[in-house]
Amino acid sequence: MTSESETDSIATEEKQEIKIEELTPRMNNLIITFKVVGKSETREVNSRRTGEVHLVADATVGDETGVVTVPLWNDSIDEIEIGKTYKLEDGFTGLFRGTLQLKIGRHSTVTEAESEIDTVNNDVDMSAENHQTFRNRHYYQPRQRSRGYGDYRPNYRSNNDRYSSRDSRRRRW
Repeated sequence: MTSESETDSIATEEKQEIKIEELTPRMNNLIITFKVVGKSETREVNSRRTGEVHLVADATVGDETGVVTVPLWNDSIDEIEIGKTYKLEDGFTGLFRGTLQLKIGRHSTVTEAESEIDTVNNDVDMSAENHQTFRNRHYYQPRQRSRGYGDYRPNYRSNNDRYSSRDSRRRRW
């Protein structure tokens, strides 16, 4: 049985503050401090599920180790300002069209950081790398073409088969 102090230390071990250079796809429970370097123009996107119109802008954020793209939705576009340093808790990473993104979820909190980040390393762009993995889409055997109606072919094996139905006396090894 574990005490409360041990469970608190286990919970803090799962959430460690990391740098942008260490980001990989499908990470979650991230704590990261970043400086907003720039924002793209706001664009409108229609929701596939509800059909609502949402506003989206991409922010470029960074620290001493590199930069990454963060998609900002609706109200968060105005809340995040260029040149300020923020701390993201419970963030996660994902892929969008093969590029890595740091994402702010529903349960994530973004607050202004206590210490400012002075220099940002623009040379290491984590979103510029293609992180998409190759998936073998043809894992299963493709279906055989079906014979059309009236296309009768007897189920004979050829003479080259080991146990041909036409020549059952002769076996070839």
